[in-house]
Amino acid sequence: MQDILRQHIEKIVSLSDEEFAFVRTHFTAKKFKKHQFLIQEGEPVKYFYFVVSGLLKLVHTDNTGKEHIVSFAMEDWWESDFYAFYTQTAATLSLECVEDTEVLCLLLKDYKKLCDDLQKMERFFLEKSNYGFIGSQRRIISWLTSNSKERYEQLLKQYPSLVQRVPKSLLAAYLGVSRETLSRLSP
Repeated sequence: MQDILRQHIEKIVSLSDEEFAFVRTHFTAKKFKKHQFLIQEGEPVKYFYFVVSGLLKLVHTDNTGKEHIVSFAMEDWWESDFYAFYTQTAATLSLECVEDTEVLCLLLKDYKKLCDDLQKMERFFLEKSNYGFIGSQRRIISWLTSNSKERYEQLLKQYPSLVQRVPKSLLAAYLGVSRETLSRLSP
């Protein structure tokens, strides 16, 4: 697990063995089963998660009980209810396992310590945040400017492996269409 984290970080910044030894002491490894929640709406958010293996879905449930999938997170991705994590407030989103999942967990105090004590990690997290922000903007623009067929085609092009791993009902919720509409769109 630690080798995967190091390889991931070193795509952006290089670390000496001593620096990585410091970094890894701030993470806790956890395993979760399919359908298990890492975060539940209304509860405090303790961690920022790095996905080692498996697949997660980040969900907002509206006041009618309908689930809206905000994002999926697979291997080599980071996920959390970031607002609740950074502000240490109750979650407005839920994070659930779509598959059995292994994660490395980072507390806010440890995140801040890594950034304060190792400038390379501050740069790493800034880069990851920027790319996450860019991804969110692209998704919003897609929602505003594309029809459901175009959004589905973009999903196939951008994340082909995701379509193989996620049930159609979840893909439909992510795309904002009914399961029937998705069936008509997919080959």
